[in-house]
Amino acid sequence: MSVNQDAETYTAFSGARRLVSGPLAIASAAAQAEAEAGATHLVILSDQTGRAVDPAATPQAPSPQEKPARGRPKLGVTAREVTLLPRHWDWLATQPGGASAALRRLVDAARRDNLGADQARQAQEALHRAMTVLAGDLPGYEEALRSLYSGDRERFDGLTAAWPIDIANYLHKLSGRG
Repeated sequence: MSVNQDAETYTAFSGARRLVSGPLAIASAAAQAEAEAGATHLVILSDQTGRAVDPAATPQAPSPQEKPARGRPKLGVTAREVTLLPRHWDWLATQPGGASAALRRLVDAARRDNLGADQARQAQEALHRAMTVLAGDLPGYEEALRSLYSGDRERFDGLTAAWPIDIANYLHKLSGRG
């Protein structure tokens, strides 16, 4: 399973009909046009995460009264709490560069070593979310979900074949086969 992580893309649906895929502005415009034409079952999905998005939502700017962030925010560093056992803290204290540098090295190594598995899991989770939004009430949904997690592509394809074509095609695209 794979999802293109390079460009943020979205797909708009009106009921079971796919309207358009592309940047959020294009998907939002298509959904808005459908709404103006009287459509009521509109959804825009992130192709990367499978999450439904609200095209009107904008990130909130921090309040001027908020305390400055800990860490080095200009460098993208934020301080957060980590809970470890004493033996872990003892080991970290002996590492070159201190605990923070050692933890960064460990996280980078784990990200590098698990990249393929992490991408496959994220793609599977995105497909699950999109399936729930688009097909959660369709016949065979639960069985299709089971086949997704068991890796039974043939059964997944068979179960989704009876679904509206735009939904089935979109789910196959998210699974890396469409």
